[in-house]
Amino acid sequence: MIRDDLKAAMIAGMKAGEKDKVATIRLIQSEVKNKDIEARTQGEVKDDDAHVTAVLQKMVKQRRESAEMFRKGGAEDRAATEEAEIAVIETFLPAQMSDEEIEAAVAAIIADTGATGMKDMGRVMGEVRGRHGAAIEPAKASAAAKKQLAGG
Repeated sequence: MIRDDLKAAMIAGMKAGEKDKVATIRLIQSEVKNKDIEARTQGEVKDDDAHVTAVLQKMVKQRRESAEMFRKGGAEDRAATEEAEIAVIETFLPAQMSDEEIEAAVAAIIADTGATGMKDMGRVMGEVRGRHGAAIEPAKASAAAKKQLAGG
């Protein structure tokens, strides 16, 4: 389980004196705990690894956006910090599909569902999540689906 991996990495990082890694793992654990509380209040009970993976994917997306904004603002050091956090977070994510694999998977789903245009985007993305779950980065899958549904 990802939670066990987080705990083990936290202990190893503390023993090795890796302050930045430990700080990032603490951020991850905090986000996961917040999501747990939110899910409990809404009565949701999800697969634990899928639950944690969704939190990790969201954190990576946020940090990528932040790094881009920092770069545009000329704060290269802050962008580097965000990217270092991304590297730590991604170690806990399941192996991600390559861009070519994403294109092929989206094309297969479009063919299977009979999607013909952008109006079918929601149905295609729902099927992508259902079939590939955490192995596919949602932003990349969305971009591939838009490109293919728009006739590109």
